Amino acid sequence: MPILTDSDREFFKRNGYIVRTDLITPGENAHFLKLFDDDRRDHAYRWHRYGVHQSANYDILVTTPAIDEAIRHPGILGAIEELMGGPTCFGEIGARFMGEYDGEYTQGWHRDKPHWLEHPLRMDYIQSMVYLTDVDESTHCFSLSPEALDDEILDDKEAQLERGGGIDIHGPGGTVCLFNVAVLHTATTRPTNAERKTLQTYYGHRDRDPLANDSIIPPMFWKDDPDPETRAFYGKLNDVTRLYIKAFGIEEPS
Repeated sequence: MPILTDSDREFFKRNGYIVRTDLITPGENAHFLKLFDDDRRDHAYRWHRYGVHQSANYDILVTTPAIDEAIRHPGILGAIEELMGGPTCFGEIGARFMGEYDGEYTQGWHRDKPHWLEHPLRMDYIQSMVYLTDVDESTHCFSLSPEALDDEILDDKEAQLERGGGIDIHGPGGTVCLFNVAVLHTATTRPTNAERKTLQTYYGHRDRDPLANDSIIPPMFWKDDPDPETRAFYGKLNDVTRLYIKAFGIEEPS
């Protein structure tokens, strides 16, 4: 049974993203939040400064392998594969923390990847932005500039913002925003007493190039897992993973 509604699909075509608050349950969100908090406490040495007023662990799949439960959550992954049009692969995951802040309102608009025009949604990679904490107009948030499928692609950021505007994504803990990473977007940092905690996972096509070299993929998933689908999902190895494979004398997949 499809996870996405016709309205979801149409909204994604007109805007380049959708927001769902029902893909994960409150209990699942609490579990993922505990994994996040435990990792920050137990593996603080793997959390580094990132962007404006953020810290992040892009190797949380190594330090907390159970985060795979969030990466391949059936509701999230099912919705993503409906949008991508078939089986996907793991690109990277960033666990990000934004704490209390008394500085200036800040945005840094960017696109993560170019549009892939051969895809029906012009989408090479898609990101799942999971809010583990409540996000509203008083907190840090994720923001993007909506872009329709038939819109001209504007390289100039200001031109895109003038045409599409910028919207803030709000929602309770457990909110999931799925968006084409070619759409202009940013973390929005604002004065707040609240903390924002997110899991930001990229998913790609299995026959396309790896996304980047930010996340190491452990061999327990791409090599040793008995399930061939798990091995295939995690089998798009980036250069940094191959570097560690060589260093530890692990045989690469054929």
